[in-house]
Amino acid sequence: MEDRTSYQKLKKEISYHMNLYYNENEPEISDFEYDQMMMKLKEIEKQHPEWIENDSPSQKIGGTVKREAGVKVKHNVPMLSIEDFFSKEDVTAWVQKVQNKYPDACFSVEQKIDGLSMTLRYQNGKLIMAETRGDGMTGEDVTANALVIPDILREIHTGYPYLELRGEVYMSHEDFERFNEEQENLGKKISANPRNLAAGTLRQLDSSITQKRRLGMLVFNIQDGPEELRMSHTQGLDKLEELGIHTVFHRHCRTAKEVNDIIDLIGVMRSDLPYDIDGAVVKIDQIAYRNDFPAGSKYSSGHVAYKYPPEEREVVIDEIEETVGRTGKLGFIGHLHDKETGQPARLCGTNVSKVTLHNQDYILENKIGIGGVYLLKKAGDVIPRICGTVTPPATVYLASKVCPVCGQQLVKEEDTADIRCVNPSCASQLTQTISYFLSLDGMNVMGFGETYVDTLIREGYLKNYADIYQLFRYRDELVEKGLIGKEKNTDKLLAEINKSKHNMPVRLLTALGIRNVGKSTAREIMKHYQDLKDLENAAVEDLLQIQDIGATTAQSVYDFFHNEENLSVFHELCESGVNTRMEEDAGNTKKLDGLTIVVTGTLPTLGRKEAEDLILKNGGKCTGSVSKKTDFVLAGEAAGSKLDKALELGIRVISEKDFLDMINSVEKLVI
Repeated sequence: MEDRTSYQKLKKEISYHMNLYYNENEPEISDFEYDQMMMKLKEIEKQHPEWIENDSPSQKIGGTVKREAGVKVKHNVPMLSIEDFFSKEDVTAWVQKVQNKYPDACFSVEQKIDGLSMTLRYQNGKLIMAETRGDGMTGEDVTANALVIPDILREIHTGYPYLELRGEVYMSHEDFERFNEEQENLGKKISANPRNLAAGTLRQLDSSITQKRRLGMLVFNIQDGPEELRMSHTQGLDKLEELGIHTVFHRHCRTAKEVNDIIDLIGVMRSDLPYDIDGAVVKIDQIAYRNDFPAGSKYSSGHVAYKYPPEEREVVIDEIEETVGRTGKLGFIGHLHDKETGQPARLCGTNVSKVTLHNQDYILENKIGIGGVYLLKKAGDVIPRICGTVTPPATVYLASKVCPVCGQQLVKEEDTADIRCVNPSCASQLTQTISYFLSLDGMNVMGFGETYVDTLIREGYLKNYADIYQLFRYRDELVEKGLIGKEKNTDKLLAEINKSKHNMPVRLLTALGIRNVGKSTAREIMKHYQDLKDLENAAVEDLLQIQDIGATTAQSVYDFFHNEENLSVFHELCESGVNTRMEEDAGNTKKLDGLTIVVTGTLPTLGRKEAEDLILKNGGKCTGSVSKKTDFVLAGEAAGSKLDKALELGIRVISEKDFLDMINSVEKLVI
């Protein structure tokens, strides 16, 4: 018997994971684990109905309305969830319950695609609105993004004055893997699974990004429309197919046995599907019967979902491969085979021969080593993971002390599980290191993209970022080989490189790519040093005296300027004529000294960067997120979630006029 405290704790934990899944698109647990927690909650509430309040996850549909991708839309027909069953016996009992009341009742059994729901509204055959589910009653207008999804028809040729369809937006395995491969090549964060990526893609503000990532959609319900489509559910879907609308796999069934047979068939099919499914949906085919079988305020009447148990295999680790990412982070890949077959493990229709082992702490915690036997699961996710140790190895694996690529000593970051190679010339991270050096926040060399960087590294012209300023020596060779275009393009790029030498040293310090030193931190540091070279003699204690510089950042700066190879590259930059000295700006003031300001929304006359520059020029600090440490939020039109956060925390919100009055005042602002 659970006590009230345990019940409240479980509610809080489920609400946390519900928010991650529906609103942040970054779940930390599998669907199966979430379902088990929800089942436990419902069982407690069944025993103690007096405990149930409106804030219980069992009373919520899940998502809250996100505002980044569009305006709020109130649904014409609520977009509710479906009650989950986890046994065939429960499905059979439900079918029998329906047929006890309506002996002629039939059913539709469908794939439950693991994506996100969207409703399409058609008026006189033309698409007028596409909306996400949101909280079930209100969603977002994502029509612009829906229009670039190939499966969605802009027009349907019927005489229907109004038609409203609900379907599931998804990303195929092929497109998901392509996206993650591109992300890895760019040194960027990969997505955990197709569902998360599809959700984030549909909410993009730029529809060209949505189009590039290639989403699909399958319709599974007619929300509203003519009577001829809303008598038999399966016949309605079949009619949509005739109109050229892609619908979900569905089969008409008359008995509980037929229903369970199709559930089994879908279970077999899922291994070969191009997209993820997380169950099968059973619906009463006669739509008129459905309202007699409600399942609660958050669930659609006359529907249930059967959830398949997660797939798992016992695997043996054969080898552990160390990799170095483009940020220098040491990674671990376990090469494995299925204990039973001796072949790659077969999970959810794919052969798995490798698994990510994350970091050394993860390896120690799970006792991972050569010869160990482990439980491998997918649990509805595309990315396989080890979820238990069956037989520990003779020896748990320990990471190397030196970088497997360049041989330099590896560094374990304090208070994290990350081990890194901090050699900026390490071949594994050279493209990213140089690209970051050239980027907008760094030296801002316009037109020098990653493609050119890769080419010049491959051809031997770039071995570190100091070599950028030696490219002029090879001008004729570069033109002859056409590595960065013909004469005009080559000369233009070389001129941009030369121009960057005159940047303020804040840019150079940022461009060096020192851990924990972004442009804001670099700006703070250079308020205290006249010349960037002075950092060679700065002690950790000196750096700690600077506002907002903590022990980790101070140590990172000290280590960088006391590493022999880093110093060698830095000195080459200095010899090339790159500016390291700060210049006094007569227009600088301290009117905003000590104040932290967040800029959000579209201001009447100032661009966001102009506003941020004015904050910095007047001694203030500019950050990208609102917290209790924020003094003001400078808000313009369509300010969004940052404005909401400021109001929630009671932080003063100012207009552009208020802001300009502050910096044009005679006195320093006092709050």
